[in-house]
Amino acid sequence: MNIKIIALGKIKEQFLKDGIDEFLKRLRLYCPVEIVELPPIEITDENLTEKVLNQEAEMILSKIKSDSYVITLEIMGKTLSSEEFSDKISEIINSGVSELVFVIGSSCGLSRKVSERADFKLSMSKMTFLHQFARLILVEQIYRAFKIMKGEKYHK
Repeated sequence: MNIKIIALGKIKEQFLKDGIDEFLKRLRLYCPVEIVELPPIEITDENLTEKVLNQEAEMILSKIKSDSYVITLEIMGKTLSSEEFSDKISEIINSGVSELVFVIGSSCGLSRKVSERADFKLSMSKMTFLHQFARLILVEQIYRAFKIMKGEKYHK
């Protein structure tokens, strides 16, 4: 199975780039992983937020195949333990899906169109994280999920 992470915005801080790269290197021992960075659209007027989210949705949805399993990261999504997240990924793999797509929206969130496309909505925490941190945490948790699936030791 291939994993694709679609994220709006670039990672600017070197320490975050280094952390993400390290976990991607480790994760690629288990499966191919691709990160697709899309440019967020700047909101110059708060009244245009929904319009901008819909424009971002078009970019996001154009990168998702019709048969991909999509997990969006959303505040109102379901929270899972690392073990439950591993079980979820295992379930997806065993269903025969060839591509698992994770979507991280912009600082304004995701359009309803993208949320409706999701097969599963995941909340990382009740806390709010910078989007750059969310990407680092996500790749670490995907890596941890594979370690759990394989019964391999990884710090708890």
